Amino acid sequence: MNKERGRIPRRKNNKEVKMLTGKQRSYLKSLAMELDTAVYIGKAELTDTVLKEMNDYLTAHELVKVKVQEGSALSAKEAANAAAARLGAEYVQAIGRRFVLYRPSQEQKIQIPR
Repeated sequence: MNKERGRIPRRKNNKEVKMLTGKQRSYLKSLAMELDTAVYIGKAELTDTVLKEMNDYLTAHELVKVKVQEGSALSAKEAANAAAARLGAEYVQAIGRRFVLYRPSQEQKIQIPR
């Protein structure tokens, strides 16, 4: 158990996924402000197609901004937590109907502060 945050970190490929600190989360939020929405979730909610699109975008860019359309029964926070769990990503923020996820890639394109 991670004593610093009181939560058990998720694992991906048997490697521990480090949780984001407040400073790192703030930095990613500032980067996300400049991003355009890349993926839209409609009334069909989190389908395999939507998750594949998010996975592809995270692999290419490490940071993805998603909008939950008004026809969806999911809130942005519910969709973000479900998507993060299935994609092995970190939840960054949710504002209104939009949310942001982060997952580092092999090339480490975004240098987040320690």
